[in-house]
Amino acid sequence: MEMQLPPHEGGELSVVDMHTGGEPLRIILGGYPEVKGDGLLAKRRYVRERLDHLRRLLMFEPRGHYDMYGALIVDSELPEADLAVLFMHNEGYSTMCGHAVIALGRFAVDYKLVKEPRSPETQVNIHCPCGLVKAFVQYSEGKTGAVRFLSVPAFAFATDVTVAVEGFGEVTVDISYGGAFYAFVDAQRFGLDVTKSRTRDLVDAATAVTKAVKAQVKLHHPTSDDLAFLYGTILTDGKDDYSPEPTANVCVFAEAQVDRSPTGSGVTARVALQHHKGLIGLNQTRTFQSGATGSQFTGKAVEETKCGDFKAVVVEVAGRAFYTGVSRFVQEPEDELTHGFLLK
Repeated sequence: MEMQLPPHEGGELSVVDMHTGGEPLRIILGGYPEVKGDGLLAKRRYVRERLDHLRRLLMFEPRGHYDMYGALIVDSELPEADLAVLFMHNEGYSTMCGHAVIALGRFAVDYKLVKEPRSPETQVNIHCPCGLVKAFVQYSEGKTGAVRFLSVPAFAFATDVTVAVEGFGEVTVDISYGGAFYAFVDAQRFGLDVTKSRTRDLVDAATAVTKAVKAQVKLHHPTSDDLAFLYGTILTDGKDDYSPEPTANVCVFAEAQVDRSPTGSGVTARVALQHHKGLIGLNQTRTFQSGATGSQFTGKAVEETKCGDFKAVVVEVAGRAFYTGVSRFVQEPEDELTHGFLLK
């Protein structure tokens, strides 16, 4: 039987679904009106203020779920960009997402957003709200494979910061930037193990840290106030010294959303933090494992640079993304739940 859309009123939204290390990515192909704004950060403000009902429609149930993640492709003001993207999740709009960049790199080649793919790698310049990210997609005989990307300058913002965390007392955290700001803390501080403890317990601890840091630490970014917010907390296994063995972490971001992957921008920030502390050198590749799914990314600092007054590094992160399907979503006017809802 040929699949057809059911009778409906109004428009439709078309998407391609992928996952990177288990973390979903819903790439929006059609159905959005024009996104206005002189630059990408202005476009991010525009969708937040004018089109947020569409984020809820696609991210929330019944079409999505509490931990859904999305990417809206928009026009870029940068001539060197192959595409620009706005990231969305259960709370709003991020400034960087590494798992999405890995998926979008492959998507851009497969959907011919890059005119002339080249073997063994095709470069895809992806304009993210945090800046231009260069992805390199394995390409051979018309097929795409693994993806690596070079981050925007990443840096340690502050180390050994003590915050009062409700339910846990004083907790020492590090704060680092990898396109978005994260707080880092060893899960053992809460008596937890990132690979064995209940997800609910990890979420509760990480969420408490996020709330404390947001209330007690003022963040700033050298280039834009739009980037100066804490995206989430990453609980680690404490294995920060360089080792050929994998190190595991769990990222809890946005509104207590759990990343199924090792978190690409989180790996970027964690490598920058380890380099800042002298625990990892340039071009020393580490494997980062998701405590949630066991999936892995690799990360390494490849170049020292500056971001304002901060000593920074460019980090290379690599992983794989896979397609899971395509969908066309509609709305029926009598559906009282059509605009979306969330269950925690």
